[in-house]
Amino acid sequence: MGEPSNPSRRRLLRTGAMAVAVAQLCSHSWAKARSDLSPLAHATIWLNSSPLTDLDFQGKIALIEFWTYSCINWRRQVPFVRAWAERYKKHGLVVVGVHSPEFSCERNVDNVRWASNDMHLPYPIAIDNDYAVWRGFNNNYWPALYFIDAKGHIRGQVFGEGQYAQSESLIRKLLAEAGAKDIDDNLASVDARGPEAPPDWKDLRSEENYVGYKRTQNFASPGGIKADKAHVYFPAKALELNQWAIAGDWTMGSESIVSNRPDGSVSYRFHARDLHFVIGPAVPGKSVRFRLLLDGNPPGADYGTDTDEQGNGLVIEPRMYQLIRQQKSILDRHFTIQFLDAGVAAYSFTFG
Repeated sequence: MGEPSNPSRRRLLRTGAMAVAVAQLCSHSWAKARSDLSPLAHATIWLNSSPLTDLDFQGKIALIEFWTYSCINWRRQVPFVRAWAERYKKHGLVVVGVHSPEFSCERNVDNVRWASNDMHLPYPIAIDNDYAVWRGFNNNYWPALYFIDAKGHIRGQVFGEGQYAQSESLIRKLLAEAGAKDIDDNLASVDARGPEAPPDWKDLRSEENYVGYKRTQNFASPGGIKADKAHVYFPAKALELNQWAIAGDWTMGSESIVSNRPDGSVSYRFHARDLHFVIGPAVPGKSVRFRLLLDGNPPGADYGTDTDEQGNGLVIEPRMYQLIRQQKSILDRHFTIQFLDAGVAAYSFTFG
């Protein structure tokens, strides 16, 4: 993962027990209430806005969203945050996205700026590359939501996906407390498509797996990991469920793997509707062609938003690519992606 200033921070992969329910907290003095928002002053750069101050929140409620743009869990939460920002802005809701990076490529502000435009995030974004805002909120998770009332008190928090109805109910409650009127009974309309669509929890038997040696699991290439040096890996004869392997000339670092020559490949045996891969060009501005197979064949109708029926695609930005979305019964599947050009950097697999 990225900068190790807080080794306990992590993504929450599931809803339910792993998502902390919205909770009413005790009230504080105004001085203490102001400190609940004061960590935002540690943001190094602001996107979509000039730096926000106490005056920007006066008489309004705030929703603070911790995110990192490659995170699938955040991608599935953001349609709701986007909808709330639009629905309740005129009633006094201020949404702030705090971008605290997980991977080194996410520390590049131009990449975050691209992501905020591509993913249609119109609200202010605080760049938190040093994790100062993260620490100020004592946060440990992506994604995380903090609900702050018009006096600056933190009144609730949600860690991980889910709790959407409860979250919107709290927003409406805090707005009413602040004096907002004429809020009709309709909830925000949420449009979640592609990678932002809800996961298929009932058929999900594969969890996120990093591919750098520091955090990877179930690596099955013959001979094992050769850390921090170029090495020619050979294909695994077979993969069990949730095992993965590489073939070709790769360098495996602590955070990522980088292909040194054309035709390097990565294989994974998984059980999920969706397969995503966080990948990018190792050299900014370059592009890398790829071709993928599902059980040895082009994906056909099971292609994702970042490939076609023949399995062809192009890596341009460092981000999460949706490569597979199965249309029928979910089974154990063998996935292989071959990079036709050298110079791809790969970080993690996620599923949905």
